Amino acid sequence: MATSTVLSHRKVVQARALLLAADGVANEEIARRFGVDSDTVRRWRRRYAEKGPAGVGVIAKGRGRKPSLPEGAVAEVVRLTMTQTPPDATHWTTRSMARRVGIGKDAVARIWADHDLKPWKVATFKVSNDPRFEEKLVDVVGLYLNPPARAVVFSYDEKTQCQALDRTQPSLPLKPGRAGTMTHDYKRHGTIDLFAAMNIATGEVLTDLRKGHAGKDVLRFFKQIDASVPRGLGIHVVLDNLSAHSAPEITKWLAHKDRRRWHLHFTPTSSSWLNLVERWFKEPTDKRLRRGRFTSVADLTDAITVWAQRWNDDPKPFIWKPTAESITEKVQRGRAALSQIKSATNH
Repeated sequence: MATSTVLSHRKVVQARALLLAADGVANEEIARRFGVDSDTVRRWRRRYAEKGPAGVGVIAKGRGRKPSLPEGAVAEVVRLTMTQTPPDATHWTTRSMARRVGIGKDAVARIWADHDLKPWKVATFKVSNDPRFEEKLVDVVGLYLNPPARAVVFSYDEKTQCQALDRTQPSLPLKPGRAGTMTHDYKRHGTIDLFAAMNIATGEVLTDLRKGHAGKDVLRFFKQIDASVPRGLGIHVVLDNLSAHSAPEITKWLAHKDRRRWHLHFTPTSSSWLNLVERWFKEPTDKRLRRGRFTSVADLTDAITVWAQRWNDDPKPFIWKPTAESITEKVQRGRAALSQIKSATNH
């Protein structure tokens, strides 16, 4: 303990002092060496005699730095943060709260950290109004957690309007002390729609790139899915409620006896978070598209195709963990909270 480089300075100093005491060094001499008074050394020795090593470096109750905040300041900061906003803003900052309560901004930051309050953040949230929400939720989550035997489960959707954007000036490279740069404006060179179906067991993703996403485009991709799955295996597809997914040509195609192995599982409305492929779309967006430069739709198409091929060289499935019951409980709490807010505001 006396030679530790990871323990607190207080523990190390007291341990060294106790070793000197064990060697017979007088309290006054120990106090002189460590810049404290002899009463402090006696207190260290007494605590060690009573508690052993566990008493080294312990701050006695009632000692140490006294709280400097006015009485009730913590409760007031928490109350204001959770129930009010400043008159000139949508949320509190450390400075605006400090002015309101009459304490330092660092104290406000500590109070927020202690109570896990983050008024500068906001998360998107919408409760589904789908009358069959629970039924669809149980169906989709059941596929993720307990997929059927002798079947392949796909999570399918389209990322529409992928833009081929080029910057108006060359970018400057990254250097020590300076971030790489890119212009805030750009040149548009057209768009393309990315179709993707992720095998939830393997993480492999089937993709296609089309100029539109009408029923005929969806049907073409469904045929691609069908061709990829060996005969004798069922096909289960999780998808949203886009009208193109139920277009007449798709309904007719699925009604054929050769498509009896097909099963569509629609997510509830306003519940894109339930479709695992949405998480996959974030991968190429963040890693290849957002900061990419594309001079044409063909250039963008090639970039997406190559990226998807590399993904499939070493695919990684996204593992679904929440149960339908836990999600339902959260949604019910959300609905109850919304109901209270609507009642209070008469909206």
